[in-house]
Amino acid sequence: VSAGNGCGHTLLTPHSGTLSSKNYPGTYPNHTMCCWRLQAPPGTSLLLAFGDVDLEPSEHCAHSSLLLADPQTGTAYGPYCRNSVPSTPLLVTNTSTVTVLFNSTSHRSGRGLLLSYATSQHPGTHYTQEHVRGGWMAGNPDPPLTVCFSVYCPAGCKDIHGDIWGNPSQGYRDTSVLCKAAVHAGVIADELGGQVTLSREKGITLYESAFANGLHSKRGSLSEKRLVFHKGFPVCCLLSPACDDVLEVVAFNASSWWHEVDALGQDRAWVAERAALSTTGHSWAAQPGAKAAWLELDLGTRRNVTGIITKGSSEQHDYYVTSYHVSSSRDGKNWRPYRGSSGQEDKVFEGNADSQGEVSNAFIPPMVARYIR
Repeated sequence: VSAGNGCGHTLLTPHSGTLSSKNYPGTYPNHTMCCWRLQAPPGTSLLLAFGDVDLEPSEHCAHSSLLLADPQTGTAYGPYCRNSVPSTPLLVTNTSTVTVLFNSTSHRSGRGLLLSYATSQHPGTHYTQEHVRGGWMAGNPDPPLTVCFSVYCPAGCKDIHGDIWGNPSQGYRDTSVLCKAAVHAGVIADELGGQVTLSREKGITLYESAFANGLHSKRGSLSEKRLVFHKGFPVCCLLSPACDDVLEVVAFNASSWWHEVDALGQDRAWVAERAALSTTGHSWAAQPGAKAAWLELDLGTRRNVTGIITKGSSEQHDYYVTSYHVSSSRDGKNWRPYRGSSGQEDKVFEGNADSQGEVSNAFIPPMVARYIR
């Protein structure tokens, strides 16, 4: 729960979350306040990671301050400002409830506040395990081929400040914001966070940009190392890279399709079968003016579906889908809307912004189905 006119990006869940002051990382505004109440499950305690505390200095932090308190025991942490910062970047509490209070008066500088938290059930937002695949692990005096990490990322990483370079297939430049890259790679859902497993491998010459899971990555040049995310068992020394198999579609169906008559009077059908991603020329398009249009894919048998890639039609027409819902069925008759990790309402996937580029969206959790709409 948060309240006040000084609240910035805020995503709070019972197990983890991220919060910041208004305008972060720009200068926070004058005469504002925000109060966040963090509540973990009973029997657990909160671990708070200070990403940034940059408040204009003042005596006893009287002008701008950050104060944390346990309302159950009356324990207080702070106040903090630029001349009175937390002694360590990680605060381990003995309580499941913490109130975070930020306030400002007149000031000229300061980025404000960035803070994340997790519960004692999770190890926090730092490297927790390190493994080596090849090299020293096998008694080889040469440097290790791959260094592997297991990291817990809090909910709310998607909208924090910072850039990423790369995409799920090629990996990410090691200067990328790690947890933000994990959301882009589709290994965690931003609304929940979670444990991620990755390896630090040899860099590549060029990182291609991509739009995935609501995030843009940047085109970037060579880095000495790159980060590769893995799915499944949390010790990546035992893993091969994440599976990127393309599922074969046995049949396509659609609510309708467009029969275009061109300037020469020739008919061109934008039928459902033309919806395959590798199809050259025009794609599938619903009949103009159609309401609640849908495209249906038959996978032939029940399959584990982990994501979807969409692209517009690049032939003469600047057509593309900007957003969409997904439903699944095991028998083609009974349909279940996909609600994602939150499970509260039908998930709206962010689609394309032009007819040229591909956009990836991950299903977290995956769905098991034969038919997809």
